[in-house]
Amino acid sequence: MNVVGVKRSFVISASDGVGGREVAETAVVEKPRLKSFEVFGGSPMPFGATAQNGGVNFAVFSGGAISVTLCLISLSDLQENKVTEEIRLDPLANRTGDVWHAFLKGNFEDMLYGYKFDGKFSSEEGHYYDSTRILVDPYAKAVISRGEYGALGPDGNCWPQMAGMVPAPDFKFDWEGDLPLKHPQRDLVIYEMHVRGFTRHESSMTKFPGTYLGVVEKLDYLKELGVNCIELMPCQEYNELEYFSYNSVLGNYKLNFWGYSTVNFFSPMLRYSSAGISNCGHDAINEVKILVREAHKRGIEVLMDVVFNHTAEGNENGPILSFRGIDNSVYYMLAPKGEFYNYSGCGNTFNCNHPVVRQFILDCLRYWVTEMHVDGFRFDLASIMTRSSSLWDAVNVYGNPIEGDLLTTGTPLGSPPLIDMISNDPILRGVKLIAEAWDTGGLYQVGMFPHWGIWSEWNGKYRDIVRQFIKGTDGLSGAFAECLCGSPNLYQDGGRKPWNSINFICAHDGFTLGDLVTYNNKHNSANGEDNNDGENHNNSWNCGQEGEFVSLPVKKLRKRQMRNFFLCLMVSQGVPMIYMGDEYGHTKGGNNNTYCHDNYINYFRWDKMEESSSDFFRFCCLMTKFRHECESLGLNDFPTSERLQWHGYTPGEPNWSETSRFVAFSLIDSVKGEIYIAFNTSHLPVMVTLPERPGYRWAPLVDTSKAAPYDFLSDDLVEKDTAINQYSQFLDANLYPMLSYSSIILVLSVDDTA
Repeated sequence: MNVVGVKRSFVISASDGVGGREVAETAVVEKPRLKSFEVFGGSPMPFGATAQNGGVNFAVFSGGAISVTLCLISLSDLQENKVTEEIRLDPLANRTGDVWHAFLKGNFEDMLYGYKFDGKFSSEEGHYYDSTRILVDPYAKAVISRGEYGALGPDGNCWPQMAGMVPAPDFKFDWEGDLPLKHPQRDLVIYEMHVRGFTRHESSMTKFPGTYLGVVEKLDYLKELGVNCIELMPCQEYNELEYFSYNSVLGNYKLNFWGYSTVNFFSPMLRYSSAGISNCGHDAINEVKILVREAHKRGIEVLMDVVFNHTAEGNENGPILSFRGIDNSVYYMLAPKGEFYNYSGCGNTFNCNHPVVRQFILDCLRYWVTEMHVDGFRFDLASIMTRSSSLWDAVNVYGNPIEGDLLTTGTPLGSPPLIDMISNDPILRGVKLIAEAWDTGGLYQVGMFPHWGIWSEWNGKYRDIVRQFIKGTDGLSGAFAECLCGSPNLYQDGGRKPWNSINFICAHDGFTLGDLVTYNNKHNSANGEDNNDGENHNNSWNCGQEGEFVSLPVKKLRKRQMRNFFLCLMVSQGVPMIYMGDEYGHTKGGNNNTYCHDNYINYFRWDKMEESSSDFFRFCCLMTKFRHECESLGLNDFPTSERLQWHGYTPGEPNWSETSRFVAFSLIDSVKGEIYIAFNTSHLPVMVTLPERPGYRWAPLVDTSKAAPYDFLSDDLVEKDTAINQYSQFLDANLYPMLSYSSIILVLSVDDTA
């Protein structure tokens, strides 16, 4: 119904004709409609649309708007860009401070909502109010637009009208007694994965490919791999059509496949669900909950990759969808003349340490923990969350100016309020918090991220050092040893532990493990950007020949190197993270920036995994199992000399020189007794003298130079004894021969012949 903001209001139903009854003092009806809502003053809290007391309360922040209109839109009207009902909020009765609110009673079946905000439109002053646009509430719990992934909207529109879900009062979900798993972080093996890419390929043979339910069908596979924590690449509502354009190289269309461009932080990505927009998003929300619940049943925690550093609205040329039209100067980091700071590299920077914005982020994180039962978060470009806000000045923070205050917008803060609030929040401090401790503005904080003792970091230095050492770069033996110990050089002085280091060799951004040993250079021509995009410094080595079609010796060396990398990841202190597909050697053809491909390049190839099941996949499963079994490979503190001893070619004599390519150590383990691990990244073979242990004998377990299945001598290996006997002449002399580019694990056992 159309209403205007005057002192008294009447609600008119179809049966009443021109009569009515007085219900509130907010607005007057101009003409009757078939559907009507009773409008009351409502409450400024909580934000968003909340079903309560037989109706729905709507509350939204906007400090600069001079008027706000609540738009109610039926699902059918949304498809035709129509508004079903408009309710203009009275600034006297429907506004408290900077919060606009109303309480409505009526029939909300298949009803959505949005807002129109009127005010100044002046980009130089940082204002983008436009009363003709219907904007999405930042607190909407589901955002409805297109129902099918990759399908264009009406008239080929990539940005059709969006609206928020009006919550149903009887919306419930059977959690079946689900409770947080609360795995100690030191025990985690994380698997970074893309929900759509994991099961979209036809070889997945899932009932609902490319969806949350598709992942559910493959959870047992992840459990077999030894994964007890999945990290989901962005699953908050984004528009995959954001980059929609014809790609002449592949003859298809570019999409935003990765999803690092959020439209709404409370809403799950509905087009990752089999239900789509049915039931106005309620069914899609349930599918996310099913994924979390079923993962927990298998002992697998669920982390979300969240992107609070920027939004899909981009720079001044981007779309006005939500935050920009609601209060641009609050939600984004602005320069004095309204320009957008771009520390994210994506056009805008979320104004994270503004009081309103940090409260929004806190509310959002709490929602995903309490309502959706997720176990933690990985924060994309988290260093942005440590930068000062546009309002950061001494008067704003301390109440009065201080002499010599030079703090400007974007300055890194020693104790950023947002990180402080998250770290000390009674709900959030108990979940996993992982920072990608850098941004594209040059702020690199690996080892220095404000942590309050609980934040972990993607250890980018671990990735770079391990890649270089394993491929045989000189001068890194000491740095590599630090990586094996959980990077105490980065974390010990700050009071953190090994598990604060998230160790990884590969991630979604960059080469896969298979490509890391196949290509010296990036091959990104499929992106249609003349190979100018993506990182140029990959620390990769093609093992002698570029590309996939190479000689047999090169292929064997590549498999060996993949085993070396994975073994290193599993025996390092800290938390290992595997990238989806690396366990079978997935290739992206040397493309290290596959953000735009909704195709085989990014899809998990279940057919290729089956081919690899007796080879590298088997090795990975056995290595994760070995890590879980060893008490010493997930320590709560950095190893000391009482537990760990370094070796060189001879026991107790490590070589940390610039030319050393050999690192070995023995580790006391309460389960295995003692284990010996060595890496030879030289192009030459070596003979290693093992530590003397009277009454005991070193037994070979892993040798990456051996072909499968002899690379890992598992108990179920039929010819295990025969394989071990082949080492006997060396082990009798307490020696072990190591080939070039190989690594080994030996386990101490009682010497029955002594």
